[in-house]
Amino acid sequence: MSEQWLSERAPGFKDLPSQDRSAIFDFASLWSLFEAQVMNNFARADRIREKVDEWTAAGTLGADLYDGELAYFRNRYFADGALTYHFHYLGLRPADHPDLVRAVIEGVNTDPRDRILALLMIVWRLRNNLFHGAKLAYELRGQLDNFTHANNVLMRLLERHGQVV
Repeated sequence: MSEQWLSERAPGFKDLPSQDRSAIFDFASLWSLFEAQVMNNFARADRIREKVDEWTAAGTLGADLYDGELAYFRNRYFADGALTYHFHYLGLRPADHPDLVRAVIEGVNTDPRDRILALLMIVWRLRNNLFHGAKLAYELRGQLDNFTHANNVLMRLLERHGQVV
């Protein structure tokens, strides 16, 4: 019923392939689970940084487990020696560590802690852009790979740091 309603009223929704819709719906559920189980029901950029710092100190970061997802986002946001136009649409705010994200995306900063923090800031911005309507401005087109990779990050984090059974 809600899918029908969205198809009739949300710009571009009816034209999205089912695989795209599924990835977006999965992202919403995975983010909610991540926020509840890992972020104690309260995610913010500074609290995400604190979690990454906790995992680093505890030796549970596992940054190499996310290399595939980081490679995807690096390719999306940095090409031919420059940031792509996609990078600017993330809408990184000062609290989102934009300089760190940029350095990681450009490959200048390869510190494991910073790689995970940059990856989570990207997922955080995808979340904010989706939940606050920015993604609807261009009708959610071209987002399947973004949400598929973000979903992989969230599932892996939940497996490592959540209470998932």
